[in-house]
Amino acid sequence: MNNPLLDFSGLPRFPDIEPAHVTPAVEQLIVDNRALVERLVADVAPPAWDNFVRPLEDANERLSRAWGQVSHLNAVMNSPELREVYNANLPTLTAFYADLSQHQGLFDKFKALKASPAFDTLTPAQKKIVANELRDFVLGGADLAEDKKGRFKAIQEELSTLSAKFEENLLDTTNAFALFVESEDELTGIPADALQVAREAAQADGKAGWKFTLHMPSYMPLMQYGENRKLREQMYYAYVTRASEFGKPELDNTALITQILKLRREAAQMLGFNNYAEESLATKMAETPQQVLDFLNQLGARAKPYAERDLADLRQFAREEMDMDKLEAWDVAYASEKMRLQRYAFSDQEVKQYFPENKVLPGMFKVVETIYGLSIHSSSAPVWHQDVKFFDIRDQQNQLVGQFYLDLYARQNKRGGAWMDDAITRRRKESGIQVPVTYLNCNFAAPVGDKPALFTHDEVITLFHEFGHGLHHMLTRVEDLGVSGINGVEWDAVELPSQFMENFCWEWDVLKHLARHVDSGELLPRALFDKMLAAKNFQGGLQTVRQLEFALFDMHLHADFDPAGTVTPLQLLERIRAQIAVLIPPAYNRFPNNFSHIFAGGYGAGYYSYKWAEVLSADAYSLFEENGVLSEEVGHRFWSEILGVGGSRSALESFVAFRGREPSIDALLRHNGMV
Repeated sequence: MNNPLLDFSGLPRFPDIEPAHVTPAVEQLIVDNRALVERLVADVAPPAWDNFVRPLEDANERLSRAWGQVSHLNAVMNSPELREVYNANLPTLTAFYADLSQHQGLFDKFKALKASPAFDTLTPAQKKIVANELRDFVLGGADLAEDKKGRFKAIQEELSTLSAKFEENLLDTTNAFALFVESEDELTGIPADALQVAREAAQADGKAGWKFTLHMPSYMPLMQYGENRKLREQMYYAYVTRASEFGKPELDNTALITQILKLRREAAQMLGFNNYAEESLATKMAETPQQVLDFLNQLGARAKPYAERDLADLRQFAREEMDMDKLEAWDVAYASEKMRLQRYAFSDQEVKQYFPENKVLPGMFKVVETIYGLSIHSSSAPVWHQDVKFFDIRDQQNQLVGQFYLDLYARQNKRGGAWMDDAITRRRKESGIQVPVTYLNCNFAAPVGDKPALFTHDEVITLFHEFGHGLHHMLTRVEDLGVSGINGVEWDAVELPSQFMENFCWEWDVLKHLARHVDSGELLPRALFDKMLAAKNFQGGLQTVRQLEFALFDMHLHADFDPAGTVTPLQLLERIRAQIAVLIPPAYNRFPNNFSHIFAGGYGAGYYSYKWAEVLSADAYSLFEENGVLSEEVGHRFWSEILGVGGSRSALESFVAFRGREPSIDALLRHNGMV
């Protein structure tokens, strides 16, 4: 097996994968898949699960696993060579999937299976897969007239290329910026560990002084703690103008945004939708764009008075305690930290000392082990970077349930943010059950010296969030690929298990197992925890309206905005800010140009799902609050009714099966201190 991308016998062979392997693997798998499709379509036997769906699933899984490894490496170990081969193969993959989604012969076979007596013998999960396939054929253009199919396919290929370019421009502008500071006097207030990282970064470049970048572990400490206002302004400007007309023309995302919106709209209208938002919601819990807008506006009406109060408090504090006549955008994080320190007598930096990685990970695992009756152990696997860890999850009979990679630290050639992705999906094969495997990725500051990495409480929450996604994929009990794990789950419900996990970060019974001082090993003082709890909803109104601003912008952009009209996306955003926001950024802020969630990350007309799923997660967690937050009984019910069923039934059915009723917004408002 010379090409590691064609070896599906076990875990990915990351150290063996080279850019030269990508094109031959993709070409071979596509040739194999096309040949299989023609054989299946030519088969005169009535279509059934074993002679039609399963072989098609097998072939598509091989291709998705191979390309998944390439996509993953492109995100975590980006290099010019890998990027080149990734971009060269992306149109090929997109064209293949577009052909597949429009293949009349396959579409007819699925329709025949649905209408046949064999359909009645299928399991509920298998029936759901067939229903999803028929829906996706329609969304893929299979019902279009022959003369329209070519144009539809070309749009999908172009959109794929444009989205990849959007993400690259953002990564390149983020990586290109560096601020070198030579005098320590300019760095007053910035924590010692952040300064040490900045010093080492400068030395690695052969420069004196300190190097600051736009990657979060470097950017945030300066913005939150740095007393030098001019330095904060300089960093803020660089951050909010990334991939815009203020930098290199070839890295400006402005034109890409318009192209993406035009093409999405054109494709949606070809399918009979009024706009892309309607098309996007065809696979989600929400039914119409108006239903989503009503939900966001209802939440906005509840949250905005709290946000206005938060901002008035902050401005008053800045004026009276910090002699700031005008609170600027680059002052907000800094003034907020000072205000929190005064009001609650603790800082993020103080709390961070109680969250060393070597305590946080076992503590997080203990939550899962307790409520689900599992055990999590360090394991070994071929990895893409020396910092990556690998773990096994086992049940009470010591059977392997799932495995996951953990890549926690920020790197120069790693995309920003935190995310989970699937590597292998659970399914039944002739050899037995295929164990699910997932990637969990964050961008935290790496360990400094001989100490473990230290996490802020927000970073602990992020870690729990991504682990929640991973558990959703790994703890599935479904045995058919198409609805196993996160597959087939409505996009606006996919955040339920991740946001659900965040709640445990605010429980004393959880933190007492993972919050130990990095030097003394002392337990997080209860008094400090109580202050954290009191500060939990500090600026909760501001944070909520900020998320609503993004979600409303996304939904209006895809529902009622004309990309060929005279209003620009930036002007639309300004109108939305006038309605919902209380903090208006400077005119040069180019947020749309780095909003990769909706232009490159699959959240187009779907960003609302964070808040939508937060309603579900808060309401689901309230059952734990009523029965004990580490209740094994409720944990097993959550596993059985939510995590275990994957996409084998609708998310609303799963929620009602767990909670005994439809979701209510009340728990979310209570959790956010807005009651």
